[in-house]
Amino acid sequence: MVRGIRPYVEGRTLHTVRVPPCECKPLLIEPSPKIIARRVSGASVDRVWRRAKRVVLTLSTGDAFAIEPRMTGLMLVDEAPDAGHMRLEWVFEQTSSKRKRKSDEVTSLWFWDRRGLGTIRLLTPKEQEIVFGPQRLGTDALEMTEDAWREALAKTRSAIKVALLNQKLVAGIGNLYASEILHRCRISPEVPARNLSKKQIGRITEVVPAILNEAIRYEGSTLGDGTYRNALNESGGYQNAHKVYAREGEACPTCGRGKIARIVQCQRSTFFCRLCQRKPRARK
Repeated sequence: MVRGIRPYVEGRTLHTVRVPPCECKPLLIEPSPKIIARRVSGASVDRVWRRAKRVVLTLSTGDAFAIEPRMTGLMLVDEAPDAGHMRLEWVFEQTSSKRKRKSDEVTSLWFWDRRGLGTIRLLTPKEQEIVFGPQRLGTDALEMTEDAWREALAKTRSAIKVALLNQKLVAGIGNLYASEILHRCRISPEVPARNLSKKQIGRITEVVPAILNEAIRYEGSTLGDGTYRNALNESGGYQNAHKVYAREGEACPTCGRGKIARIVQCQRSTFFCRLCQRKPRARK
């Protein structure tokens, strides 16, 4: 999302924000849209970046929008899947220059959310220290070293799949990608994180950035419901590279002998091959 909207948003001046008419479940927006509009009018978007699973728009005033898309939220600069689930519009000031950039033709940034699970917060600098700080979020997954992984996983008794989703341990890994990461590592999702060997931790250190960067390059995964779209309302492409996610009952593409199984861990679906990712026998 960040790479998709950055060329159209960074450097732009905000005129206002508005909440479009929507009959669906209200979205969490803090503070109120009226207060947000007053605080951001005339401010420019200095930086568009990501912190864990949040899209962050840092403004020239020092304030920053922290947007959590969660399950079905989208950041769009083009036509949305439908108008009925538009949640917030950032309206840009229009340039009078005759030498307009192509990005200047985009008049608004939109947050669209079918299920209304996303959140939008305008944070002061002090609030950013709390929300983005180490008490709330661990090191970004793309910046984790082998030592950092070893230290983080030693802190938890959770299964490794559950640990990968714990944003306080490591920030930025979603459910889909956790399954894909563990499959490529050939690690059972049920193994306690603190029991991983040095070799397995080394493998995780290599595989996590490889898969996440690959997913970024393909602009994410658009699954069967078609909900996920990129900033231009186009499908992502990483779903075509999935080895296990949402492939329950299919032959494992890695070993060709096992079948993809599905289990539930902390109310989230986990997909894996029981042969490739065999759980070690308990020690007697």
